[in-house]
Amino acid sequence: MILCAGEALIDMLPRRSDKDEAAFAPYPGGAVFNTAIALGRLGTKTGFFSGLSTDLFGQMLTEALGASKVENLAHMSDRPTTLAFVTLENGQARYAFYDENTAGRMLTPDNLPTLPKQVQALFFGGISVVVDPCGEAYEALMLREAAARVTMIDPNIRPGFITHQAAYRARIGRMIARADIVKLSDEDLRWLLGSGDITALAREVLAMGAQMVCITEGAEGARALTAKHDVFVEATRVEVADTVGAGDTFNAGVLAALACAKALRKDMIGALDEDTLREALTLGTKAAAITVSRAGANPPWAHEL
Repeated sequence: MILCAGEALIDMLPRRSDKDEAAFAPYPGGAVFNTAIALGRLGTKTGFFSGLSTDLFGQMLTEALGASKVENLAHMSDRPTTLAFVTLENGQARYAFYDENTAGRMLTPDNLPTLPKQVQALFFGGISVVVDPCGEAYEALMLREAAARVTMIDPNIRPGFITHQAAYRARIGRMIARADIVKLSDEDLRWLLGSGDITALAREVLAMGAQMVCITEGAEGARALTAKHDVFVEATRVEVADTVGAGDTFNAGVLAALACAKALRKDMIGALDEDTLREALTLGTKAAAITVSRAGANPPWAHEL
């Protein structure tokens, strides 16, 4: 099982009413939640851990997990669900988060579960590692499990959500240092390390402690680097509806491919050969292409690939 640990929220997506008024429609979302949904749809045994609400929106999230064959291991509470109002600018998503005192935000280290033995890898990231107490909880879970299980992080950086940049950078640095796999978009990479050549910057991330680094480059494609290899795969060309959930789906494709190759072992990630890396990138980019071709975070099922 791959356990995705992080935020689940409701994306309020822009729509037009019957009277042509601006409106928003609720859809289950959140970066880590989307990755869990995508993994479940790709046929990979998947679990999800977060702080979930028992309110109306929390029920939507719970039902969505079940519909995509994801096992719900969340800590439940009666606090409200996080909402993210989304606007689109030239197809790119921009977010306004409403997160104070929510079920997800108020998750604490005391709420962490004892993991089943079948969990072989854990995935972290998104806005859930930005704020406390939930950020502290997810970091504690990662550090607790990193010695024995494969860990992956995609910070999925939202600069507008970060109010204490120094503390955030310190946490991300600690988590990257313990992660086996780090995924960053080219924008995230440059926010984290500054300007420069993508490959050179990615190797700086490897030097921080990761065994494998994946960099997505938007419509160009994606690359994976290890100490021995640098593999690039071009993006699948599609007509883009929006980019909501694209990177999250890419993450799922990479993890699903590695699981299928029986490579989700700590002693194997750094030693992956070029073919396995290329297969992981290929599944990630193909799955992400389907997601961007339709509105909202709606990852593909395995049969659609």
